[in-house]
Amino acid sequence: MVDPRRLPDHAPATPRLTRRSFLVSMCAAGAVFGFPRAGLAAMNPEAADGQPLEAAGRRFEPTIWYWIDTEGRVNVNVIRAEMGQHVGTAIARILADELGARWEDVHIEHVDSDPKWGTMVTGGSWSVWQSWPVYRRAGAAGRLALAEKAAAQWGIKADAVTVADGRVSAGGRSMGFGELVKQGLDRQFSEDELKDLPLKPHDQLTLLGQDLKALDIDTKTNGQAIYGIDAKVEGMVHAVPILPPTRYDCTITNIDDSAAKDIKGYQQTLKLDDPSGTAPGWAMVIADNHWAALKASRHIKVSYNTGDATGVGEAEIQTENRRLIDDSGSGAIMDTGDTGDVDATFKDAADTFQADYSTQTVLHFQLEPANALVFRNDDGVWEVHTGNQWQSLCLPWLQKALGVDEDKVVMRTYLLGGGFGRRLNGDYAVPAALASKALDGKPVKMIMTRADDSHFDSVRSPTLSRLRMAFDGDKKVVGMDSAVASGWPTKVMIPSFMPKGTNGEPYDPFSSDGIDHWYGVGAQRARAISNELAEHTFRPGWLRSVSPGWINFAVESFMDEAARHIGEDPVRFRLNHFKAEGRNAGQAPNSVGGAHRQAAVLKRVAALSGYGRDDLPKDSAIGIATTYGQSRSMPTWVGGAVHLSVDRDSGRVSVHKVWLVVDCGTVVDPNGARAQVEGSALWGVSMALYEGTEFKNGRVRNTNLDSYTPLRMIDTPDIEIELVESTEVPVGLGEPGTTVVAPAIANAIESAVGVRLRHLPITPAAVREALQSGAKS
Repeated sequence: MVDPRRLPDHAPATPRLTRRSFLVSMCAAGAVFGFPRAGLAAMNPEAADGQPLEAAGRRFEPTIWYWIDTEGRVNVNVIRAEMGQHVGTAIARILADELGARWEDVHIEHVDSDPKWGTMVTGGSWSVWQSWPVYRRAGAAGRLALAEKAAAQWGIKADAVTVADGRVSAGGRSMGFGELVKQGLDRQFSEDELKDLPLKPHDQLTLLGQDLKALDIDTKTNGQAIYGIDAKVEGMVHAVPILPPTRYDCTITNIDDSAAKDIKGYQQTLKLDDPSGTAPGWAMVIADNHWAALKASRHIKVSYNTGDATGVGEAEIQTENRRLIDDSGSGAIMDTGDTGDVDATFKDAADTFQADYSTQTVLHFQLEPANALVFRNDDGVWEVHTGNQWQSLCLPWLQKALGVDEDKVVMRTYLLGGGFGRRLNGDYAVPAALASKALDGKPVKMIMTRADDSHFDSVRSPTLSRLRMAFDGDKKVVGMDSAVASGWPTKVMIPSFMPKGTNGEPYDPFSSDGIDHWYGVGAQRARAISNELAEHTFRPGWLRSVSPGWINFAVESFMDEAARHIGEDPVRFRLNHFKAEGRNAGQAPNSVGGAHRQAAVLKRVAALSGYGRDDLPKDSAIGIATTYGQSRSMPTWVGGAVHLSVDRDSGRVSVHKVWLVVDCGTVVDPNGARAQVEGSALWGVSMALYEGTEFKNGRVRNTNLDSYTPLRMIDTPDIEIELVESTEVPVGLGEPGTTVVAPAIANAIESAVGVRLRHLPITPAAVREALQSGAKS
């Protein structure tokens, strides 16, 4: 998106349009695609106008999760956000398979916020895992009710009725779902009844694992899909923010808009006062249209009082990470389940090995910039139209900012043009709401520029991990001591989600997942540490793969290095320490098999990739790693291998191929699963080699694609994915593939050219420096 604040004074205020682009833009504005009407649910992704499917005649609702109408159509209510992963299709498939529905009759609706749905969140790779028991029981309820209705008519027992392919059958008689609904069905199920319903055996599930058309694919591919940035209501004004120098401790002292008053369409600039503390120091430019607001914003001068954050940079944050790790008394001690005196073990060890690993600040950089449309409707309810991953987190902020009760705010649902964890934090909706409040409830649509979106981003914090390992005289591992430090998003945004460590100190699981690995290493200690300097400088965020993305880089790089330290093959070293014993044996229902399953994916990816072959060209190698994600409570085990080469002169690392073997339990949607793994693996390559910014004077240095350089298509490697066949509980797929790539790359670089890189991203300059010094960088 062009930002007029960066244009020279003689530049035109509006883009020059050809006749063709004018017609396209007019269609995009509603003539073809249409927009949701104010006050209605926003997201039936199958419809060009986004409006929900209307039931034909009666409808039967055995649970809140779906209804069946007299035409036999099954409409599934989905509380998860859709951001390209086809989550609605996966969830609908779970329900339809248990129900016995015909896939052609299944539809989905991404519902608006309502307390009846419980916690609405899409993140952590939780969606299918959490939905699996809920929607299977809901489907079983409908199947039982339909069978009972048919059995009563036919004078037989319900267990003699077969429910399949949208029909009920017994003794040569058959009726469609719609016919039964026409006759009237009012069977309801309590929570206790739902929990006790028998579910189909796995071998009777006919839709899971099959290639089926995604329910929302048509509008996504023909351009009719409606995203938050498309939201439009009658009488709305447009808003563009002017952001303060840093996230916190800035207050506006003066706004001078005299130079903007002659701009056609400009109305005024608001100073926002935010009782929720979400967006302090914001000004909002209000205009008749978006381009007028953008142009006006570059002519408005805002003065501030600033705080200490303006003196904080990346180096200061990493220095604080190191100081905190050096302080053995800091942080929370996580329960690793291992007994033994770690300090005594290291004191008595015949040998020890230690290494530090760090990562740079990373932006989300989702395609669709942050946006929101907010107004107060005729019923006095504030409507918030935006794409969001965690409505249940954002709603209390909105209520506090607007000064209203919880029943006075509703979030309307839209598709997300990329989430990656950025839209778990719905902070961008708050300033739009405050602007609407300042205008007495008038509809205000705010769209941020890419640069402002990046400046306001909830970035992945700079991180530091220190790992130590102790060996006895026979080179056997007898202890491991780990510490990880970063800014904690959960502490900042929802501290109630933080458990307590064995020393009574709370910790952020999303900033420590990965350090509690599945290796048996004897006496073990894992310490998670919050960097308050980082948290005071910016709002840390959850970024795709969260802490396993950087902690597993440390763990799997370290395991490779530790193996080399004692002269053992890195794969054999890992396998020797995957012992399915004690807590590492796993437990039902989510981690059955434990370390045995992680060892299996490692063995398989080693064989698949040809790891250890000696016929590769000079300065190239295959590196290997294995991780789990997103957490021990719902592990998806991944074996990863990377074939790469290093140009010694330029320092450039070229990744040629990535192999991934993934054990995610039952594969619900194979196409979606592969797409998720491919996307996450490419994200892993991007963060390993290309992606990263740094803080300077309290704000990120890079805010657009001219200097922030994610993986480009020309550098995309071949990817080979193998999904392990399983009947275990399905777990997460959105993020685990990310976590294995960076350590596999670092391990391959050492195999290829003999240097170890311990900081992400691994830049050509860092590789050249390591090669020139011959040091372990």
